Amino acid sequence: IPVGEESRAVALADALETAGFAVPAIRPPTVPPGGSRLRVSTSALHDASMIEALATAIHHTPWSTP
Repeated sequence: IPVGEESRAVALADALETAGFAVPAIRPPTVPPGGSRLRVSTSALHDASMIEALATAIHHTPWSTP
C-alpha cells in the first residue's frame, strides 16, 4: 500500500500492529525516499474473515502523519 513519507509508514505499521496485524513498513533504501509503503502479505492460512478484519483495521487507521 503506497504511503509516501517514512514516518507515516512507520506510524501506520505500528497502529496496525497494535490492532494485531503484522504489516511492515517498507522504507528507504529498499524504496526511494518518499516512496514508503506497507507490505500486506497473505497465505493459504488466512481465511476471508481475517482478511476482512485487516481491511477494516486499515480503513479505521488514521492516515494522517503523526
